[in-house]
Amino acid sequence: MVNNLSVQADLQKIRKENLQPCYLVLGTEKFLQDQVREEILKKIQVDSKDDLNFLSFDMENTSLDEVVAEAETLPFFGEQRLVFVENPYFLTGEKVNNGIEQNTDLLVDYLKAPLESTVLVFFAPYEKLDERKKVTKQLKKTAITIDVKQLNEKEVRQYLTNTLNNSEIEMDRYAIDLFLRLTDLDLSKLMRELQKLMLFAQDQKKITTKEVEQLVPKTLEHNLFDMTQYVLTGNTEQALRLYEDLVLQGEETIKINAILLAQLRLLLQTKFLIKIGYQQANIAETLKVHPYRVKLAMQEVRRFDEGLLVRLFDQLVELDYQIKTGQIDKELSFQLFVLQAGQLVRQ
Repeated sequence: MVNNLSVQADLQKIRKENLQPCYLVLGTEKFLQDQVREEILKKIQVDSKDDLNFLSFDMENTSLDEVVAEAETLPFFGEQRLVFVENPYFLTGEKVNNGIEQNTDLLVDYLKAPLESTVLVFFAPYEKLDERKKVTKQLKKTAITIDVKQLNEKEVRQYLTNTLNNSEIEMDRYAIDLFLRLTDLDLSKLMRELQKLMLFAQDQKKITTKEVEQLVPKTLEHNLFDMTQYVLTGNTEQALRLYEDLVLQGEETIKINAILLAQLRLLLQTKFLIKIGYQQANIAETLKVHPYRVKLAMQEVRRFDEGLLVRLFDQLVELDYQIKTGQIDKELSFQLFVLQAGQLVRQ
């Protein structure tokens, strides 16, 4: 089952069924974590941090003795008591500098017979836990685990499609591709930007590439992705215009050069690894790069000659050295590089 569908099922259970004494919210996708957090708060009707039946503890500066003591306390003038446990690093192999020595045996004993009137929720923003630890084993045995791991591209696409379908708003494939690239497959960022787009599309019930380009902000990396395309296709005018815009916005030529260099390096590495038979997952693992960035690089790199990529990369390395050693004017030299690259591409 796709991960986000599993989370939706868990959220439905929270809304419709009685809350269980213990939950483990495991994974690094913050948007999904926050959804679970909000539904539980809503279910118990916690309306402020001053609620006597709600406590939240950050385990990087709180003792487990305090958490367990609160979990064992009966609710004040209510049916249930809610205790959030944030950053439970003691469930992992992670070491925290100046961290408190946690009495995990105390928690293990509590978890063997948790109080029915307390809802104890562990928010563990980690990819995995240390399954060898006694406390982890007992928590997994007692708690309802809600998986909020980071979604892959297919799952993010499905989440976006489901959200659009529920709102009866259309978004064509090209607009979706651009939107995913500009939000870096970050679900929190994606949903935040989607709210703006959906508000804009309330009347026409359609989001196009034009709206995505106009309303979703670009980072420096996104702009330099575009510049890479301009340089590699010989679109000198667009590349220079974008460079001038970035300088006017306060971006440093050295930084622009460094990111462009990194993009060309990724294209070259990807082209070489494809040549020796690597697939997307192998390339991502080898280069320690997000699979979606590798996918984009694989789509682009087939269009370009390896010799051209090598020559442009070497020119940028030399340019970077000359700028850093003060041998040449940085802005003029970068503009000359763009012009020379255009001539190379058109040869």
